[in-house]
Amino acid sequence: MTSPVTPLRGQAGAAEGAPGETATLADIARAAGVSAPTVSKVLNGRADVAPATRERVEELLREYGYRRRAVQAAPLLDLVFHELESSWAMEVIRGAEQVAHEEGLSLVLSQTAGRMVPGQSWLDGVLARRPTGVLLVLAKLDQAQREQLATRDIPFAVIDPAGDLEAEVPAVGATNWQGGLAATRHLIELGHRRIGVLAGPESMLCSRARVDGYRAGLETAGIRFDPSLVRAGDFHHEAGYACGRELLRLADRPTAVFAGNDMQALGLYEAARELGLRIPDDLSVVGFDDLPAARWVGPPLTTVRQPLAEMAAAAARIVIDIARGRRPSALRIELATELVERASTSSPRTA
Repeated sequence: MTSPVTPLRGQAGAAEGAPGETATLADIARAAGVSAPTVSKVLNGRADVAPATRERVEELLREYGYRRRAVQAAPLLDLVFHELESSWAMEVIRGAEQVAHEEGLSLVLSQTAGRMVPGQSWLDGVLARRPTGVLLVLAKLDQAQREQLATRDIPFAVIDPAGDLEAEVPAVGATNWQGGLAATRHLIELGHRRIGVLAGPESMLCSRARVDGYRAGLETAGIRFDPSLVRAGDFHHEAGYACGRELLRLADRPTAVFAGNDMQALGLYEAARELGLRIPDDLSVVGFDDLPAARWVGPPLTTVRQPLAEMAAAAARIVIDIARGRRPSALRIELATELVERASTSSPRTA
């Protein structure tokens, strides 16, 4: 039995039946010049289809607005990271798993080996699993990938978007700009005027927003922004150490540093110890995320709490609502950040 295809728009001569009428997989197979089982293989993410054939079939599925409503979704949520490491990822997993458990779903984890856009092999696996929905962390899909998920009625949402997204893409983020502003104001209120910043990748929206918040904090306090006090790396411990060491070896070093995340802040801790600087006596440090390690490092880290678990839970509820035919309360959500004061910040020591 062939599955029905309901076209959203038609193409004259592409398949039997006029635009607006129901076409079948057999019709699409004839238009593509392949067999119906081959079309089924494409739908199911099978790898044993020639790339050119796959592309032609996908094109016809898109043109005829195919939605595979007859296939029961598997009780799975796919959670994909561009990098799956550190306790940052564990917080995201914790939030997604909680909602999945409440909804009777299992969680499938994968990573894209640092790529912001997953490869076709990952997408083929998703199409074969037919999950209830997909959650992408600091990653995005290109237009063709979004359309492939749409033809199978697999909804997706983005957690902590790395860049600008199309208006219709569901996403959950945090108030990164406000967090950067709060961190910088805290240091200014303590009396610091020479404040450095360890930025994350410039290509990431969250990183740019945190640095913009830092700059706004300086400007509203009448402090000139000094680009020599900015170092950009990635969100890893090693970058925090290397970039932090550069800042702390300046002839006129900063008395305080706002790190783009907690892992960078911990790298900065290491650099400060090597250079004989005490935290917070010689250097105040503020991080971002509020990972569990922030409470146990010595001294405990002042940081901006990013509600990672809550962000993942909100994104999971969005895709589950869409998959089950419910209208989500919102497709774009931005959760509040909050400064958590601990022992890594104090007033600058007077000479």
